[in-house]
Amino acid sequence: MRKIPKKRFLDVAGMILRNKMAKEAIYPFYCSFKLTRRCNFTCSFCNCWHVKNKWIDMPTEDVKAVLDNLARSSVIVCSFEGGDPLVRDDILELLKYQYEKPWYLLFTTSERDMQQRYPMAEYGKYIDFLHISIDEGHKNLDMYDELEEYTKWGSIVTVQIVVTKNDVGALEEKIRRCHDAGVKAVVMCAVHLKNTKDHLPDLWSMSRVGLEMKKKYPGVIISPDGYFNRITWDHGCDTSSIIVDADGFLWYPCRVLEEKTINLIDSDLMTYLESPDARERRQRMAACDIQCAWYQYYATQSFVNPRELLSAWMPYYRDLLNKGKQPVFAASPIAPRDPRDLIHAQIVQESAIRGLPASRSLVELPTIDASRHP
Repeated sequence: MRKIPKKRFLDVAGMILRNKMAKEAIYPFYCSFKLTRRCNFTCSFCNCWHVKNKWIDMPTEDVKAVLDNLARSSVIVCSFEGGDPLVRDDILELLKYQYEKPWYLLFTTSERDMQQRYPMAEYGKYIDFLHISIDEGHKNLDMYDELEEYTKWGSIVTVQIVVTKNDVGALEEKIRRCHDAGVKAVVMCAVHLKNTKDHLPDLWSMSRVGLEMKKKYPGVIISPDGYFNRITWDHGCDTSSIIVDADGFLWYPCRVLEEKTINLIDSDLMTYLESPDARERRQRMAACDIQCAWYQYYATQSFVNPRELLSAWMPYYRDLLNKGKQPVFAASPIAPRDPRDLIHAQIVQESAIRGLPASRSLVELPTIDASRHP
């Protein structure tokens, strides 16, 4: 995981404060950048692939111009998405270029046989968080068998699970597999988009099951509690995150409303966000009554909301302490009553974070004699 200058965090903190004072999310902190609409899957809940055979990707230099624009903004997490970004011939060049930017990179793919078809170990040097979409919609559930292989590429691995109305009951099996493999999971609803089938699950059931899985498998699901709560609200989204389409245009205020604004190849993002047009669009979003449950619009605010910071960042705390290497041990959410059990849990957790010496296969645990009363 790359090191970001402290000044960058201070600048972002200042923009969070300005959002709070303005009582609206003027400045976004997460950007989903669709590098292409091409993809080797045809998921029924996605509309990217409808144009994949006639889509022409943006030239490399135009993509770099968008990245430069985003790097001047408040964005501190940039997500390479698609389609599937792996299908771009220049993806390594783009990964290296973005690595100099003041953000963390999230990279989402669903490609099969990645370890055979792509130099993923090389790509992993420039990816902070690798998200791999595995679910019924992608028809690639067999990829759960290869999770341990994916962790060898150097990035923090997360399985992206898109849940449809028919798959809510199958969620626990997938979370358990992620837990056993020592990877994380991001759980999200299948949003109903234009030209797609309506797979949106029952939001109350999704909320209940998601929160239950978070308690049962602590440290695995990175979807914050706020996401599972907000999807049941009449209005739970905001513009803490943005989406840039594969042609460089900004979807704003959101993707669901199907409205594009400026092109980030040649128009400054921060200038636009402070414009009257952008503010009018945010107000329209605040009045929207569509319960779309789009993950990034409902979840991102949890990561900058003081009341939700602990819940949102808890799945990452061991990764940050361990310089980006994800331990497989998850501490119990309930403190043990016996002090010997507490010491045992602490030592196991420290072993997961620091790693055991190669010459030792067992840890000698200290013991505490319980106090004896006459």
